[in-house]
Amino acid sequence: MGPGRALGVGLLLGVVVGAASVLHSLRYFDVAVSEPSPGVPEFVSVGYVDGIPFVRYDSETGRMEPRAGWMAASVDQQYWDSETQTEKSNQQINRVNLETLRGRYNQSGRAQTRQHMFGCDLLEDGSTKGYMQIAYDGRDFIALDMDTMTFTAADAAAEITKRKWEEDGTVADRWKGYLDNTCIEWLRRYVSYGRVKLERKGEPMVRVSGKEADGILTLSCRAYGFYPRLITISWLKDGEVRDQETERGSTVPNSDGTYYAWASIEARPEEKDKYRCRVEHTGLPEPGLFAWEPKSNLLAIVLGGFVAVLAVAAIVAGVIFWKYKSGKKNLGYDVASSSDKGSDSGAAGITA
Repeated sequence: MGPGRALGVGLLLGVVVGAASVLHSLRYFDVAVSEPSPGVPEFVSVGYVDGIPFVRYDSETGRMEPRAGWMAASVDQQYWDSETQTEKSNQQINRVNLETLRGRYNQSGRAQTRQHMFGCDLLEDGSTKGYMQIAYDGRDFIALDMDTMTFTAADAAAEITKRKWEEDGTVADRWKGYLDNTCIEWLRRYVSYGRVKLERKGEPMVRVSGKEADGILTLSCRAYGFYPRLITISWLKDGEVRDQETERGSTVPNSDGTYYAWASIEARPEEKDKYRCRVEHTGLPEPGLFAWEPKSNLLAIVLGGFVAVLAVAAIVAGVIFWKYKSGKKNLGYDVASSSDKGSDSGAAGITA
C-alpha cells in the first residue's frame, strides 16, 4: 500500500480483477474503535476464506462464532473456545494499541479506529504469498514487505513502530514464519472443510450499458453472480485490449456468496460499434464477448455461437472486515510494548 491510502476492500481480500493466479486465500481483519456505541463494538474480527466470511468475533458477544455452515460442521467446541480466548487477548492488545496511537497523533475528543489485516494466498502454480498491514483512521500506518522482510512506515508516528520492531529483531521473522507456513496450513484445512462450497463454479451474468454526456460515451460492463471470485473483465477496441483506458472496480461479494465486478471505458459515440467487453471466468467454457445494445435492455452473450439472454441479478456489497486467525500463533504486537501476548491467532500480539 502506498503511504496515505486507505485499506481498500479489494486489497484486503486479495482480489485483483484480471489476476487469475490466486487459487485460494485466507484473510483476517480486525477493527478496534476508541468510542464504541450500540451496534459498533469496541473490537471486531472477521475471517474470510476466498472472500467468504467463515468466522467472526466481536466484543459485544464475546465469542468466536461460525459464519459458514461448512465451518460450523467441521470443528469441535475446543476450537471455538481456543479462538474465543485468542480474540479476547487481541481485544485487549488492540485497546492498548489504539490508546498509544491516539497519544502519538495527539488526538482526543473524537473516535479513532485501528485496522489490522493479515493473511495468505495459495497460487495456482503452488507458490504462496503473505500479507500484513495496519491502518489507523482509515489511512496506512505500517506494512510488512515479505520480499525484503522489512517494514514500510507511512508517517513519522509509524516510524516509531518500525524502529521498535526492527530493534527487536524477531518481529519480521515471526510474521514470515506464520504467513509462509501456519497460515497456508490452515488455509488448506479450511478449503478442505468447505470444498463443495468453495470450489463450485457459477457462470457470470453480464450486462453492458452505455451513457452519453458532453459528447463522451461511457460504456460499462458488469458481471454478476459468479463464483469463484477470480475474473478478468477487459474492454477491447477493434479487437485490441485497452487496459490503459479502462477503469475497474474491486470484485465484491453478494449476499448469496457469489461475486460482482465491473469495468468501464470512455468512447466516442460514433465508435461504439468498435467496442466489446471480454469476460474470462472458470464458469465459462471460453471467454465471452459482449457488446452494448442501445435499443435493448437485454444482452446477447456470444459463446462459440451459442446465444443466451441473461437477466441482471441484484447485488449486495458491504464493508468487509477480515483477519487471519485460527490455528495461528498470536504474533500480534501492541503499539506500546513489544511483549508477545501469546495465543493461537496469527502475529497479532505485537505492540507498536
